[in-house]
Amino acid sequence: MSDARHAGFDDFLDALEEGEPYYLEGTEGDGYLPPRRIDPATGSQELTEEPLPDTGEVLTYTQTHVASPEFADDAPFVVVVAEFGPVQITGQLREQEADEIEMGQEVEIGIDHTETHDKRVVVFTPA
Repeated sequence: MSDARHAGFDDFLDALEEGEPYYLEGTEGDGYLPPRRIDPATGSQELTEEPLPDTGEVLTYTQTHVASPEFADDAPFVVVVAEFGPVQITGQLREQEADEIEMGQEVEIGIDHTETHDKRVVVFTPA
């Protein structure tokens, strides 16, 4: 496995780990996550870093029982798509079982590590 950094995305994970998460905002107010370099709506390269809201809202989720090899030792786990202002973020839900999740519930975002390879992963916890 390579230890190479993934430009933009690892910077986002670093900021998240430091408690200063952000998203990229285009000239029309659309939000994107790194490593986006161009606003697909306008073609502009003028993206500014804006602070990510403190909490997000669960849009959808699924429970994974049979995982890819990268997450084999983590299964079963819950994957959530949550909306934080203008961006949607996917991560693992911690501290809550799948049958307790409600659409629209608030979650906080953070970083944890996978059991399988001890790599950083975006996680959510109930707010």
